[in-house]
Amino acid sequence: MPTAVAVADFRSFPLISALNGVQNLAEQVLIEWADGRISPFHHVWLRDNCPCPDCVYSVTREQVFEIIDAPADLAPAAVRIDSDGYLRIDWQDGHRSRFDAGWLRAHAYDDDSRAERLAAKPRAYLWRSDLQLPVFDYAALMNDNAALLQWLIAVRDIGLTQVRGVPTAPGSLQLIAQRISFIRESNFGVLFNVQSKADADSNAYTAFNLPLHTDLPTRELQPGLQFLHCLVNDAEGGESIFVDGFAIADALREEDPPSFQALCEIPVEFRNKDRHSDYRCLAPIIALDALGRVTEIRMANFLRGAFETSVEQMPKLYRAYRRFIAMTREPRFRLMQRLNPGELWCFDNRRTLHARNAFDPATGARHFQGCYIDRDELLSRILVLQR
Repeated sequence: MPTAVAVADFRSFPLISALNGVQNLAEQVLIEWADGRISPFHHVWLRDNCPCPDCVYSVTREQVFEIIDAPADLAPAAVRIDSDGYLRIDWQDGHRSRFDAGWLRAHAYDDDSRAERLAAKPRAYLWRSDLQLPVFDYAALMNDNAALLQWLIAVRDIGLTQVRGVPTAPGSLQLIAQRISFIRESNFGVLFNVQSKADADSNAYTAFNLPLHTDLPTRELQPGLQFLHCLVNDAEGGESIFVDGFAIADALREEDPPSFQALCEIPVEFRNKDRHSDYRCLAPIIALDALGRVTEIRMANFLRGAFETSVEQMPKLYRAYRRFIAMTREPRFRLMQRLNPGELWCFDNRRTLHARNAFDPATGARHFQGCYIDRDELLSRILVLQR
């Protein structure tokens, strides 16, 4: 059986099943695989995805051909499987395409192939108060790409991790964050210091308790990952609290479908302003993807504006909002732990809600540093490490 090679991609695609037969029909090419699966490929799709050097620049692997430059009724003049097991197409206009069988199988869009790929996609592991917290060693993450990959997959799939053995010198957080990618700067800086101060421009910079929330819900795109690194923690109180927002949304969908629907459909405005900035974002508290899966939670009661919706929807929104907040307070969902010097949290800020108990600054110093990295950077780094 021939080995698949990379075609117009930085990745290689395994030969799951060889091409066994091919038919050229009126609008599509019908492929029969050695394992019996049948995959139709429309002519226009095949021409659009031709991987030849005239269509794809070999250096960047980016497409230079645009489908509008081919006739709308373009069809193959000849279709065959060549001696290397590739699909060969001679087009009526003289162009020629050659497709790797592994690449075709990885991109086939028949129902079975699409379902197979969907089932293979990473899925969020929903957790509650009994989560076995994933803990990683700083030195290993800084020096071993295999350990780094394990950590990033845990961040992606679980949404909450802890790293221990981190140096407590200010700025140390930046080094480990940059093992993933560049840091996303905000109006709080590249690294922000979480300390109680008299002229606080956020409740985070007080000794108050902070209710469960996501950071920067006032932004069109909330930061994907948040890091909180403990440098000093001598004050009494200040324990960290986390809940899996996806698990709460899943439970809400099951236990109270009307409230779940309201939080998915009715937008809420979040606001944050100081002397130099004024951020506002109108969006639902629960965001879904095209398949109806929860992809984001947007929540910070202390940054929420007055609800503005129709007279008919206002009671529904309040009922749903109260139910969601009540669920975040239920012991079944809450994980609480004190962070010690040399430890840091890394969590998915668009999924995992975090909170802090009040602390007494008179009993000792408390100094955390934090930063953000977008979720796209996490996913990209995982793919690069895997390949």
